[in-house]
Amino acid sequence: MTPAAFPKRILPGVRSSTGDAACRGGFTLIEVLVVIAVIGVLAGILLPVLAKARAKAYGTLCLNNHKQLGLALEMYAGDHNDGLPYNLGADATRATVASGQYLNWVNNVMNWELEADNTNAFLLSAGGLGSYSQRVGGIYKCPSDTALSEVQKEAGWNRRVRSVSMNAMLGYAGSFLAGAVNTNNPSYRQYFKLSQVRYPSEIFTFVDEHPDSINDGYFLNRLANLEWVDLPASYHNGAATLSFADGHTEQHRWLFPLTKRPPRPDAAHLPMAIPVEEPADFDWLSARTARSLSWLASERRAQE
Repeated sequence: MTPAAFPKRILPGVRSSTGDAACRGGFTLIEVLVVIAVIGVLAGILLPVLAKARAKAYGTLCLNNHKQLGLALEMYAGDHNDGLPYNLGADATRATVASGQYLNWVNNVMNWELEADNTNAFLLSAGGLGSYSQRVGGIYKCPSDTALSEVQKEAGWNRRVRSVSMNAMLGYAGSFLAGAVNTNNPSYRQYFKLSQVRYPSEIFTFVDEHPDSINDGYFLNRLANLEWVDLPASYHNGAATLSFADGHTEQHRWLFPLTKRPPRPDAAHLPMAIPVEEPADFDWLSARTARSLSWLASERRAQE
């Protein structure tokens, strides 16, 4: 007999090669929903991990930027008889730039409007530390700082150019000085030379500043008052990056929500009084800003 004479048998559990069952090769609705659910679960697990990894990478890059700024400051002092650069406020910075001079360590004054100072990288490196940082504008910017105003977003901007300011008690502060005294903090030492910083591992040089606080490169707080004049940033899980006069860098995590204002326009509300029961963040930074003249005098007496 020919093979066609035998009836075709379908084994149990095996679909026929003919009929509707054979044509139905796709997934069922239940199978699709199961796959979508699995993908959702995996995304829920992986996305926070990836976000943490990215935040950690940004934190490492920010630390490296501060390290480069610290090296630039050190080289500047080496070429200027140990002197520190100009560290001017907003008005003096604008005046020197308008006269064609680029004296300050950075020469831009930022805001939430559309002025060129917000995006002009040339003003970062035109004078001051520019030649000592190889005119690399990226080291002045924390990669986690993407804060913009609505008008800046509408103009197509993706970020401003600077996140970093210098300790106001370092360098030549122009009109803020009365002789060797900083009139903002007359009871504290103004450091004009790097060697004057007696405990360099305890005095900060640069700090990430809150985007609503940052304008000039002059990070000022009046150390005798319990209030923020300029506010440090908190980009890295509530921490700011700082560099110190001995060359080391670190990230310090703030304790109180008042210090960790959200990074957006009009969020800082400065000057901002600090509750008497929450002085720890301000005290920590103040102790690393400058030594009081009375403290230095008592130390000299103890050494005599």
